Amino acid sequence: MALPSGTAAPATAPAAVGSLAPDFDLQSTGASGRSALADYRGRWLVLVFYPRDFSLVCPTELSALSTRIEEFRERGCALLGVSADTLESHKRWIATPAGQGGLGGLSFPLASDADGLTCRAYGVFLEPQHMALRGLYVIDPNGVLQYAVVHNLSVGRRTDEVLRVLAALQTGGLCAENWTPGDATLNAPRQVGPGSTISHYRIEEQIGKGSFAAVYRAEDTTLRRTVALKILKMDSPAAIGRALDEARSAASLTHPNICTIYSVDDSEGLPVIAMEYLAGKSLATLIDEGPLPLAQAADIAGQIAAGMTVAHESGVVHGDLKPANVFVTDAGTVKVLDFGLSRRERTGKSPDETTELLAGGSGSVAGTPSYMSPEQAAGERAEQASDIFSLGATIYEMLTGHRAFGGENVLQVLGKIRAVDSTKLAAEVPEPFRPIITQALVREPARRSVTMREIAAELETFDASAAGTT
Repeated sequence: MALPSGTAAPATAPAAVGSLAPDFDLQSTGASGRSALADYRGRWLVLVFYPRDFSLVCPTELSALSTRIEEFRERGCALLGVSADTLESHKRWIATPAGQGGLGGLSFPLASDADGLTCRAYGVFLEPQHMALRGLYVIDPNGVLQYAVVHNLSVGRRTDEVLRVLAALQTGGLCAENWTPGDATLNAPRQVGPGSTISHYRIEEQIGKGSFAAVYRAEDTTLRRTVALKILKMDSPAAIGRALDEARSAASLTHPNICTIYSVDDSEGLPVIAMEYLAGKSLATLIDEGPLPLAQAADIAGQIAAGMTVAHESGVVHGDLKPANVFVTDAGTVKVLDFGLSRRERTGKSPDETTELLAGGSGSVAGTPSYMSPEQAAGERAEQASDIFSLGATIYEMLTGHRAFGGENVLQVLGKIRAVDSTKLAAEVPEPFRPIITQALVREPARRSVTMREIAAELETFDASAAGTT
């Protein structure tokens, strides 16, 4: 809903970086006669507050910004000037030649905040003088305030610096002090090392590394506990945003067989996920040592299914369930890791790596090729039935020591998945696992009717002696 003429949304505190920018709907010199924050949704906006029309410093900076307007437009960014002067004053100022104290034309609109409500919402209003300080705000296409600076009234703003800040924000990465457009951003996992501090986490040592993130043992200096700190690479801001959203969803899950997520933090510009620190081995490492004894395979698979039962019944899909994302502690407790965090990297290097491949038709292929369900291989989004298929492939591998769907490259693996014969694969494993493999590895997700709860219940009653093994 549009705000009443010349008003801004009430604010209990000045606008803060990282929060939604205060709304506004003001009279302006623009073509429509008004300028509202909603008009700029989907574009970047540089919001420039200035003290007075016909003041001494303002013409120099606003005219400089105006002459560089094409550079802003090339970056998908608009400009809007705001002061507490009247709309009529704005119009006279723009029309007045520069030699007479005016602007002599301007390539972006000026808006009138006559009652000062917008200036107050952004924290730049001087009450006694009824005018704005020299503030500059950069708002992203989602309406989130990404940059804020307020200058002394006598100090003008440099257009080069405004463009540099805008370019830096649009990289989505970390930019060093002397960064300029064209420079690379900082490689956070490469920069971070023992002794580094991120937020309130002190890095102790690196304990894992993948194509999507690096993992460190760290100390939570606030709560005085050891955590596993996952630092996500910033190659794709959009992918990072999705990963953090899914991590927040997974953080709501509480179960002994799900690795606890303590916090999701990107307040310092570096996306990090603090998780429960675990001592032990990944299931992938255990399988590398050979096929697992039936009793151990049943115990691990049952614990995976128990944890996934809680996830599915909470509406959370993993999407990349595989031995590398299952951890077995020294005490034998299974922990499922990385709900939705590992399936965003666009790479097709190996069937072992998590990937997001561009596909024709329905979208992208997301997951790890050797453990994808047929529907994921076809570019469809992972659902609960997809996790069932991935668990079936993982159980098969625990029992046989080799993958259900192997191949020299991704295309070969995806081809085998699409042609899966669950009955044939089930015949290669011992009882009582055959019915689980038969139902879990069915090609059509609608016929994959077994649930995580049913798998957990079946394996809970496993009797190693009855199965003919110890």
